[in-house]
Amino acid sequence: QVQVAESGGGMVQTGGSLRLSCAASGRTFRNYAVTWFRQASGQEREFLAAIRWNGGATSYADSVKGRFTISRDSAKNTVYLQMNNLKPSDTAVYYCGAKTGVILSELGPRMLERLESWGQGTLVTVSS
Repeated sequence: QVQVAESGGGMVQTGGSLRLSCAASGRTFRNYAVTWFRQASGQEREFLAAIRWNGGATSYADSVKGRFTISRDSAKNTVYLQMNNLKPSDTAVYYCGAKTGVILSELGPRMLERLESWGQGTLVTVSS
């Protein structure tokens, strides 16, 4: 199965932007759906966005729609999460995960139930 690794986290001020990367190794993302989710201290995991590698269909949580954009780069076998207009409430550890066999109706929070792989996470801190 594919292995994933996140990068790109850091500290930004309110209103700033960051782009997170989720790189695949071991195999390509072909036939996978990739999701970004986050977990703030003491809170449950929160689905943010997902993309089906084949075809590029996307899904977003209402809380980030219009601020976050998920995309993929086939040449680099990487999925990105562009995050704009960041708020202190966006502070969390951000993870990417991958799963095969995701149909369109499952492209969303349900993906978190049976992820096949996920990374160590990257910390995003938004200061006020």
